[in-house]
Amino acid sequence: MSKALYITEKPSVAMEFAKVLKIKGQRRNGYLEAEEAVVTWCVGHLVTMSYPDAYDEALKKWSLKTLPFLPKEYKYEVIPTVKNQFDVIQQLLHRSDITSVYVCTDSGREGEYIYRLVDLMVGVEGKDKKRVWIDSQTEEEILRGIKEAKPLSEYDPLSDSAFLRAKEDYLAGINFSRLLTLIFGKVIAKKLQKEHVVVAVGRVMTCVLGMIVDREIEVRKFVKTPFYKINGTFGKTESDEYMGEWKAVEASRYHMSPMLFNDNGFKEKRDAEKLIEDLMGNETPVKAQIDSVKKSKEKKYAPLLYNLAELQAECSKKFKINPDETLTAVQTLYEKKLVTYPRTDARVLSTAVAKEINNHLKGLMEFRGNTNIKDGAAKVLQNQWIKNIKSSKYVNDDKITDHYAIIPTGKGFENYNRLKELDKKIYKLITLRFLAIFYPPAVFQKLAIVTAVKGELFQTNQKVCVEQGYLEILKPDLDDKDKGGEENQFLNSLRKGQQVELKSLEIKEGETTPPKRYTSGSIILAMENAGKLIEDEELREQIKGSGIGTSATRAEIIKKLMRIEYIDCHDKTQVLTPTSLGELIYLVVKKSIPDLLNPKLTASWEKGLEMVAKKELQKDEYMEKLEKYITRKVSKVLNKAK
Repeated sequence: MSKALYITEKPSVAMEFAKVLKIKGQRRNGYLEAEEAVVTWCVGHLVTMSYPDAYDEALKKWSLKTLPFLPKEYKYEVIPTVKNQFDVIQQLLHRSDITSVYVCTDSGREGEYIYRLVDLMVGVEGKDKKRVWIDSQTEEEILRGIKEAKPLSEYDPLSDSAFLRAKEDYLAGINFSRLLTLIFGKVIAKKLQKEHVVVAVGRVMTCVLGMIVDREIEVRKFVKTPFYKINGTFGKTESDEYMGEWKAVEASRYHMSPMLFNDNGFKEKRDAEKLIEDLMGNETPVKAQIDSVKKSKEKKYAPLLYNLAELQAECSKKFKINPDETLTAVQTLYEKKLVTYPRTDARVLSTAVAKEINNHLKGLMEFRGNTNIKDGAAKVLQNQWIKNIKSSKYVNDDKITDHYAIIPTGKGFENYNRLKELDKKIYKLITLRFLAIFYPPAVFQKLAIVTAVKGELFQTNQKVCVEQGYLEILKPDLDDKDKGGEENQFLNSLRKGQQVELKSLEIKEGETTPPKRYTSGSIILAMENAGKLIEDEELREQIKGSGIGTSATRAEIIKKLMRIEYIDCHDKTQVLTPTSLGELIYLVVKKSIPDLLNPKLTASWEKGLEMVAKKELQKDEYMEKLEKYITRKVSKVLNKAK
């Protein structure tokens, strides 16, 4: 009797597949078997690329003469610590009664690579191989994934991209690390009073180190500049008072003056004092007039859903944890069937998921862990706020590659009480953000008043939240100030041309602030946006698609930089700073291969890998460009070193 073999990425996932497939057979050494199916698992990577000495024993010794190292055919080997599980899978793949193979590793480039390496090493042919691609580990999604499994060959471009990514990291790491260590290692070791230093270089890792060092240099070089603003107090009685800030607009006698720090402050305090003297004179109070009154309404919609980068940045800010801790937590939530696939770059839903989103909301109504979640889901359904979601900015197939945004499944609640407190907090973050997209927008009443005094203009702005909308579910604990301030009834009564009194003027001293150091969360956002820390959410979305690394690898890169002691991360603040070793490595790379520090270059390589996955670029063409790049850089450094 022929059987199907299901290969997952982890044992825990294999148990879920076995449960869904109703495999009640005996658990054996490394697999489960029933009459019609066998389920086995990898344990992460089982196979890795061989070191150069596997090609030639002489390459074990680092030498400039052997560079660049560019194998014609790449060698791979089984990782010794997991050889037993590899042998289990190999034996199963060779069994004659197993005629079909379902690849159920994580649905992404890295998951594809994990299985393809096994397939390459085993070399089994003549089996019907299919790819299961799922977005969550609920029973329905697993069954759908199996039912709709496509031939494995349809994922060959993704596999090509995965192999190229590994070769790129391998070639850059081997060639540049050996090259720079042999030329500069002794110099660095001497400066640090160490016996030996290896200059570890990586395609993405070195670029991220450069971002952190560059920011540190900016902070150190920063010189604070003082400036002096002028604030006026207007009104007739204390209850009618309002504040206005002086602006050197076009009508001002100081417009474009070299005395200004910017359009609302002076470089020197004496110039601010002179303006106050000119305006106040000997009059008390001074007459003033309302120059203009503008009223408007502003609608603010809920933010887009979380992708992994946004979630990591948010958790770093809220809970002071590093990106790797966030990834571990959300991976747990995924494996416990509570949320969808976490390693995603998308912040929107697909139209297919939008059609079934009702089920997620109905499921959340059964959630007992948080009343905000249960009541919020009920409110969305009762008010039928779900009906417009398909045509909203939260659903866009064009902004999805492999997976849609991270959202709650509406299931898995039987696992909730066994979660760690941090996992529960992160589940709440994801779920409330999800519910918020169905709520109406928050509405703010905006009031802009310009008050004129002797030809100089003072600006007053009031912003009041008049309809909470999504803030009700997403930020229920905010005070009035956070939601948009308190309403000043006197301001609302003012009309253009109305006379008021200038009661006093005061100087408000300020100073410029240095750029912020990266935190473990903000660096993830900067990596996603090709080296720019863009705090504006909408702008981040506009330039997306040119990131450094991937959602699956960014946390590991930060972790590695810490492990090799190139950077430090403050436990409480999560602020990242370079170590002395990290700064010296940065200087060496800047002197020898500076474009490795350029985020745009690194992002362009990642873009190329994405093009291979989309069949927009041939793998051979990409490989040719990569080898030429490695050869050119090695030759340039060697020539300089002569």
